[in-house]
Amino acid sequence: MNLSRKWLNEFVTVEVNDKEFAEAMTLSGSKVETTEDLGAEISNVVVGKIVSLERHPNSDHMWICQIDVGGEELLQICTGAWNIHEGDLVPVAKHKSTLPGGKKIEKGKLRGVVSNGMLCGLYELNLDERDFPYAAVVAAAILGDYKPLDPEKPSIPADIQPGHKIYGPVVAAKVTAVENAGVNLWKCALDDGKAVTEVVTPCQNLHAEDLVAFNTKSGTICTLADLHAEKAEFPHCIPDGIFILHEEGLTLGQDIKPVIGADDHVVEFEITPNRPDCLSIIGLAREAAATFDADLRLHEPVVKGGAEGNLMELLDVETPAADLCPRYTARMVRNVKIAPSPKWMRERLRAMGVRPINNIVDITNYVMLEYGQPMHAFDYRYVKGGKIIVRRAEEGEELTTLDGNVRKLTHDHLVIADDTRAVGLAGIMGGLNSEIVADTVDVVFESANFNGTCIRKGALSLGMRTEASAKFEKGLDILNTLPAVNRACELVELLGAGEVVDGVIDILNYVPQPTVLKLEPEKINALLGTDVDADEMVRILKKLDFQVDGDQVTVPSWRGDVLRMADLAEEVARFHGYNNIPCTLVSGETTQGGYSPEQKLEQLLGSVCRTCGYDEIITYSFISPTYYDKIRWAADDPRRESFKILNPLGEDTSIMRTTVLPSMLEILTRNYNFRNKSAKLYEIGRTYQLGGEDGLAVENKVLSIGAYGPDMDFFAMKGVIEAILGEIRAKDVRFVACGDDPSYHPGRCATVWCGDTRIGVFGQIHPLVARNYDVDADFYCAELDFNALFAARGEDPVYQPLPKFPAVTRDIAVVCDKAVTVGALEDCIRRGAKGLLKDVALFDIYTGTGIPEGKKSVAFNLTLRADDRSLTAQEADEDVKSILDLLASELGAVLR
Repeated sequence: MNLSRKWLNEFVTVEVNDKEFAEAMTLSGSKVETTEDLGAEISNVVVGKIVSLERHPNSDHMWICQIDVGGEELLQICTGAWNIHEGDLVPVAKHKSTLPGGKKIEKGKLRGVVSNGMLCGLYELNLDERDFPYAAVVAAAILGDYKPLDPEKPSIPADIQPGHKIYGPVVAAKVTAVENAGVNLWKCALDDGKAVTEVVTPCQNLHAEDLVAFNTKSGTICTLADLHAEKAEFPHCIPDGIFILHEEGLTLGQDIKPVIGADDHVVEFEITPNRPDCLSIIGLAREAAATFDADLRLHEPVVKGGAEGNLMELLDVETPAADLCPRYTARMVRNVKIAPSPKWMRERLRAMGVRPINNIVDITNYVMLEYGQPMHAFDYRYVKGGKIIVRRAEEGEELTTLDGNVRKLTHDHLVIADDTRAVGLAGIMGGLNSEIVADTVDVVFESANFNGTCIRKGALSLGMRTEASAKFEKGLDILNTLPAVNRACELVELLGAGEVVDGVIDILNYVPQPTVLKLEPEKINALLGTDVDADEMVRILKKLDFQVDGDQVTVPSWRGDVLRMADLAEEVARFHGYNNIPCTLVSGETTQGGYSPEQKLEQLLGSVCRTCGYDEIITYSFISPTYYDKIRWAADDPRRESFKILNPLGEDTSIMRTTVLPSMLEILTRNYNFRNKSAKLYEIGRTYQLGGEDGLAVENKVLSIGAYGPDMDFFAMKGVIEAILGEIRAKDVRFVACGDDPSYHPGRCATVWCGDTRIGVFGQIHPLVARNYDVDADFYCAELDFNALFAARGEDPVYQPLPKFPAVTRDIAVVCDKAVTVGALEDCIRRGAKGLLKDVALFDIYTGTGIPEGKKSVAFNLTLRADDRSLTAQEADEDVKSILDLLASELGAVLR
């Protein structure tokens, strides 16, 4: 947000330099980014008067001017501009002057004639015709300057004389005298060889002795456009030249900076999104008045009105999208006179970074900058049926906006429409079909309040964030629409730009209730660590326009960011001075820090994996949809349903993953392609599934383990998982063969269970998956659900003394079907024991001689012990018998 200090002085007087102003405003919470002196690069440029002109003896287009700059002697300056005359007031860059861009001017010689400086045009002063519309040059076609494009076929003979016919009614005429006839008007005496005719023309490049083309029928001097000539044919007939000053009250020798508005200082603020009120001159004036303890001078707009008609009869407003338009305010101006804005308004707009256009458009921009309320002006004749409707756009509806682009709209966009079509994008940009043009007669001023979220999303979807949308999206004061539209109408009357119709259309769909907070000085001081007196707090709040009645504080409507006691404390801190808050030690109770159980488990899992020789990796949570194909998930697999990223960096990062397996395989493949002989990796990553509340993702953590190498096989991976489960003291763990996961080898894959809870899956990656990754190594991976691991944790270990009584060991070997797993046998052994079994360990698996076909012999070592006595052989045998009975009945395993 740029701030013109000259404009600011209309509301509050702050007599400090830019550095002091910036420091004080920043300390009070309005951060200043930069300050700029608009005239810093201009020096020794003054107002001068052309006393005399004579043609340069060594040039066909230059002039030697004698310039009065208020001194005793005249300055001699040479120039090539043709739009100057005796008596003109011009900007003069004297010897050793500087111009914008660092350009330095010194005296010298031009074609042998001394020139003591330079006469300045608009562009040398970093200006254009929008800043000074009267400075636009209208150039006549000087026949003496004619250069034919084809020397063999000239359109105008070289020896042309006054009275010679050029074409039709156009003849050559000689200028015999020139005198000023008003601003940018000249009375010329023309000799056409037969008679002398007086003509008033806007052409500014005419001087005595010039030969021009004169249209005897229309009585006008011809320009290039009139002759249908090209610029190259008249090289010195240029549409710019010296800046001829027509300002009132100028004195010779006066510094040019206040004349052109370069005596202003602009301060750039970084306004945070919670303070949209500061996106205005008045908002920053409130802050400046509070910061410097100065009086704030606000103006109440006064509108005379009285134009023909009644607004209620001329215009009807409907707001079917009332939820997106809390307030809509409109007024009308008739008999509009489109013209350039006055100099003071153009200067203020330019200082704020806004380009002047015409009085009506400039008024809307002026009010937006002054009040922070975006406005729009419609040409009333293009509002069909005299009706304005604030509605949602129809799906697929199109609107050509003021920038000339056709916008295809959806039902999520808010539009301003008439009876038949949309005429503007609410809060973003007006439509080209209702634009203010030169012949506009009646204008409707719109000052409305729109839903910030709707405007932000609408502008984002169309890629057209504007100055208005940037304000609306932050949430504007609903009570500001009426003062803003009245200010616009007041400016119309002040500038003589039209006549205001009586009446205001003001639709209020939402009645805001003021925020009332309790002033609690003790809590505020406790929060800030200060000892500010309650009266001082009241004084600070009152100078910010907060209403204080006892301990009740009513927040002004434009301060939507103040919602609770802490916000009041911030206001006190800002203007008491952050630098006045003492440094003190923290007092009061402190909380004991520490890790949550989930964090402790995550650290433990990482520690176990690193102990087993695995290195941690971190992968992106967004992947390519093709990854699901590479791990062989079916096309209709529900696990493919993923969140799509709205603005992905590319197809490879377009969805949020529902599995961590592809990410692990990508890193393993990269290591394999880099010719690393082995790799052992782990990651605790997140997956994102559909089905969360309010459309949000269900996030799960997964411990992903991957490895390959000469010492890696199914049982090595199983050992790592057993180490993890053992470290978290999981009970009732079992491994179940799995052959239905398309990503894993059907004969080398298992699921992990803890009781009835599935922990995850591990095994060798399916050879077809490995082929999809272009590797010929055996990859082994595991996917363990973090939440399941957390639920499977055992109780914290409690110290147990060493056993006092000896253990009894028994070896058993049972014959069973080859399909029976060791895990099933071990589970059966533990359940068959009568409470004396302390440990069971596999020590042999045998097939061959003595073992029937389709059978195998599995041998276990059993450790039995009682904690309170020595076991007898009979007791041990009874436990073993019970185990053997259960093995036989459930698994058909019999003692060998």
